[in-house]
Amino acid sequence: MITTVTLNASIDKAYYMEDTIENGTVMRVAACRNSAGGKGLNVARIAKLCGAKVKATGFVGGFNGQYLEELLEQDGIPSEFCHVKGETRSCINILDERFGSTEYLEPGCGINPEEEEQFFHMFSRIMKDSKVITISGSIPKGVDTDIYKRMIAMTKDMGRQVILDTSGEALRQGMEACPTMVKPNRDELEMLFGGKIRNRPEVISCAKQIYNKGIPYVVVSLGGEGALLVCREGVFQGRPPKVDAVNTVGCGDSMVGAFAVALEREDTPKVALTYAVAVATANALSPATGSFNPEICKEILGQVEVEEIESFERGYRQNVTVQQKILQDIIA
Repeated sequence: MITTVTLNASIDKAYYMEDTIENGTVMRVAACRNSAGGKGLNVARIAKLCGAKVKATGFVGGFNGQYLEELLEQDGIPSEFCHVKGETRSCINILDERFGSTEYLEPGCGINPEEEEQFFHMFSRIMKDSKVITISGSIPKGVDTDIYKRMIAMTKDMGRQVILDTSGEALRQGMEACPTMVKPNRDELEMLFGGKIRNRPEVISCAKQIYNKGIPYVVVSLGGEGALLVCREGVFQGRPPKVDAVNTVGCGDSMVGAFAVALEREDTPKVALTYAVAVATANALSPATGSFNPEICKEILGQVEVEEIESFERGYRQNVTVQQKILQDIIA
């Protein structure tokens, strides 16, 4: 089972606009889509679509929290949340043909020490049945920035694999516990290393420094250029075909979900990278966040190119093509 952790969950509202947006005026929304939001919940939906058994956990509270659990139930995602006194936040994504996606993210309610203790007790029980745990997104007010570090240490003590996808100080401290995988994007790398990253060699250099801290898989998401992977076998870049994206929100989460499935199924790094890039690209073609059409994903899968930039182990080869492996073991 894959357990996805979302400490700062939200009700995500996607506003689809038809008229030109004019600031300082009343705008009519053509259509609205509500979903149980937060990066980890996008991961849960993707992992389920990939065929994995999943469970979502984190904090929820108030009427929004009840609504979020109902939305997850509609999505067929089993969940077990720690209920808190505060109100679960809302986040708005405005989708406009001229400007693309513009997000307004509320900060979320505060968490008190008693609620945090309750969550850790619940988390230690839930992860016993999990093979892979994903920890995604921002940290709510009231908890220390080392909370992810403590959670990662717990999962490793129980022999579980854990993926961390966050930013800032939470990412920096979380990496100290050496999760199985981290997935920063270029902006998050720049925050970590305190400078502008101008080209691919600099991205690779930063990813290698993270890998050398003892993190087995370092995945850097590169938007339309796919993703870079540094692992024991070497450095790889997976490139998707060019597509006309509909909604890029959740593509990074889709990549995490696909990698979690690949880890659970013990796929090779190159197979995992190919699959994750294909799923993330298919997500960009879906109007819903954390979703993709499996048939479209199959088409994209055969068009993903993986470049071996550097090899760390000689003799690393696969007996079947990456696409054949995925079609046989993952999508079929």
